[in-house]
Amino acid sequence: MTAAAATALAAVSLPGVASAAPTRYEAENAALSRAVVESNHAGFSGSGFVNPDNTVGSSVEFTATAAQAGPATLTIRYANGTADNRPADVSVNGEVVQDDLAFPATGAWTTWANLTTTAQLAPGANKIRITSAGATGAANVDHLDVDAAGVPASDHESERATISQGVVESNWAGFSGTGFVNYDNVVGSSVEYTATVVQAGAHVLTFRYANGTAVDRPLAISANGGAATTVAFPPTGAWTTWRTAEVTLPLVAGVNEVRTASTTADGGPNADRLGIRFSGPADTERPQPPSGLRSTGKSATTVSLAWSAGSDNVGVTGYDVYQHGQLVTSVGNVLQATATGLVPDTEYDWTVFSKDAAGNVSAAGDNLLVRTDPAPPDTVAPTAPGTLRTTGKSATSVDLAWTASTDDVGVTGYEVFRDGVRTGTADGTATSTTSAGLTAGTEYAFTVRARDAQGNLSGSSNEIRATPSAGGPTGTPDPGAVSTLASGVDVAWGVVFLPDGSALFSERETFTVTRLTKSGQKTSAGRISQAVGTNGEGGLLGLEVSPTFATDHWLYVYHTAAEGNRVVRIKYENGALVQNTYQILLQGMAKNRYHNGGRLRFGPDGKLYISSGDAQNSANAQNNGSLNGKVLRINPDGSIPSDNPFGNAVWSKGHRNPQGLDFDSQGRLWEAEFGNTSQDEVNLITKGGNYGWPNCEGTGGSCAGFTAPKKVWATSAASPSGLTIVNDHVFVATTVGQRVYRMTIDGGGDLVDQKTYFQGTYDRLRTVEVDPDGDVWLTTTTDKDGVPDNDRVLLVDIVYAGGRNGATTAR
Repeated sequence: MTAAAATALAAVSLPGVASAAPTRYEAENAALSRAVVESNHAGFSGSGFVNPDNTVGSSVEFTATAAQAGPATLTIRYANGTADNRPADVSVNGEVVQDDLAFPATGAWTTWANLTTTAQLAPGANKIRITSAGATGAANVDHLDVDAAGVPASDHESERATISQGVVESNWAGFSGTGFVNYDNVVGSSVEYTATVVQAGAHVLTFRYANGTAVDRPLAISANGGAATTVAFPPTGAWTTWRTAEVTLPLVAGVNEVRTASTTADGGPNADRLGIRFSGPADTERPQPPSGLRSTGKSATTVSLAWSAGSDNVGVTGYDVYQHGQLVTSVGNVLQATATGLVPDTEYDWTVFSKDAAGNVSAAGDNLLVRTDPAPPDTVAPTAPGTLRTTGKSATSVDLAWTASTDDVGVTGYEVFRDGVRTGTADGTATSTTSAGLTAGTEYAFTVRARDAQGNLSGSSNEIRATPSAGGPTGTPDPGAVSTLASGVDVAWGVVFLPDGSALFSERETFTVTRLTKSGQKTSAGRISQAVGTNGEGGLLGLEVSPTFATDHWLYVYHTAAEGNRVVRIKYENGALVQNTYQILLQGMAKNRYHNGGRLRFGPDGKLYISSGDAQNSANAQNNGSLNGKVLRINPDGSIPSDNPFGNAVWSKGHRNPQGLDFDSQGRLWEAEFGNTSQDEVNLITKGGNYGWPNCEGTGGSCAGFTAPKKVWATSAASPSGLTIVNDHVFVATTVGQRVYRMTIDGGGDLVDQKTYFQGTYDRLRTVEVDPDGDVWLTTTTDKDGVPDNDRVLLVDIVYAGGRNGATTAR
């Protein structure tokens, strides 16, 4: 602790609840080492005080008794008649609880002051030692007061907090301070308190409130942007009757932001004040996952699940239910849940996680596959799409549009036919698409048919004929002919290019790295033996080559390991990985079944940028001390750049499961990110930027104060993994969406002129990378079918409007 911090600590008055008087221990009765009892300076209590010798290590050791284990307030009365600070270490039962605690000058040896700190005591006798940390010794010590009843509470009046959609009023008697806050009767009205606490750990938050209605007015309560806990605020009988509600949350030492937000259209209760008291050190132990996951019932649109309880060192408080990486529902400490709004006759992959009051989340429990029941019989086909027409052309594509079909239940999609062969699909809400991979000057015939959830197909639309022709701004990269470079691949994840134009790609599930030439020659480069899987989306993930690969031969790798996710480097020489050169550069990224992130990209500044998922614990994303839910930045040797914003590897925060990364022609970093159940994102990443998760998903939720995404899609239309930039055109490969998006970066840094390519043509798509020739490599990721070695690496010939005209990538 710095001298300034200690001075501030001593000066802070912490009003709180009444408690039993602290127990006083006189210094002259303590055990002394290199110290003497004196009485020559007035103002002491008892029969004297202790003057430690002017040397490092002189000490005063008190024996204090506590009735039970728990937090205590320690108040040290001292005098320091010098002009200098006389720091000392404070330890309890041999463990230092305050290192170099400042004992600033008091002005005279007869002027006594108090220093207050907190510590955990054990039941029975406790040894509390004050040891000088400098050659001038410690200050004179008069006595130690120990309040083993706990840490005093600090009160924060609501009328002094930051209020959104609420007003300060004083028309109901019984409040403290100068008034109370009346939340507006809308979802999301909020009061945010700024609270400073001395010690990190669990704190009990006590809210004094009144609710004169007949219904509960629950609030979502969060600290420092972490996951919110919903707390009930039941009726109090009258607006003049005040009661309290409590929740325990982890707080950091120093300044904390505690936010309370209404969760119903009735708004919140009237808020009088917030009291905060320390309840114990931070709980960092993860719960054990639940077991015995089973289905207890299902229909065409619902699945009911049950499980056996998880366990925790403190106690499990709830469970998160996931479907293939998407949080479907959260429940309290109950052992069942029902998911609704599902698609008929569809297989879902369920996993349940335990969580505790401190925000710790378990590893994934066992997964369970459940197929929903078929939909009720439906033999009525949709109407045929109308007025099929062309709305644009390039040298390799034709843009199509049509009038929407109708159906007695609902149109779920469209099938696009070219010369009588189905070549792509479109969403049920879409009325346009782009047919790509064409040859300029060749005429094609197009029709479109609609389908419903039962698989009924409409009749064909009118047929139109169109001929691709050159056009558009010079240098625009248009996807042309597609060919297969490699088949028999198992979830090709990272793709990176060597100086000779060939590529290395990683296989997530087999942990192998393979060299692949543009002519299709495939050669094994070796295996990352330290990699492990997660029965989900962990394994061998991103690859990147050193900016100076021609001379140093370093290949950078992101992979899941026994302890979590890590970034390593290993040399690639003479066509093989050199196993004894394996070096760990960055660890500390938690892993889970899903949300492992995994992309790597060197920036124009020579730093390595890394996308790291939240490990299915959304609180990680807002925690500056966690490497999860972040875009990270390190030096090539793994050290931390001195200009990183938080003093660690974190470059930006508030991310859920970021993956794709690339830089544009101006050196700006763009990132693609998986949303949960509503919106996926493309973000323009800035130093220290906060992108909102879990408070904000895309543009939905509590998004005020966070950096907005540059592009969002419905999660059913995207789930973006790979991202590459060609001539300031952003290409994004999607898994659930089974398509490639292309957007243009305009002069204002926004994404415009979106095109959609290959929808439904090649199944799920994972990675998109531009090669040194300006063509695009695209990998498939049919990982949900459980069949190994059925993926491909595709080559997309890129045709540049008006010629290449010096076409370049951003690298």
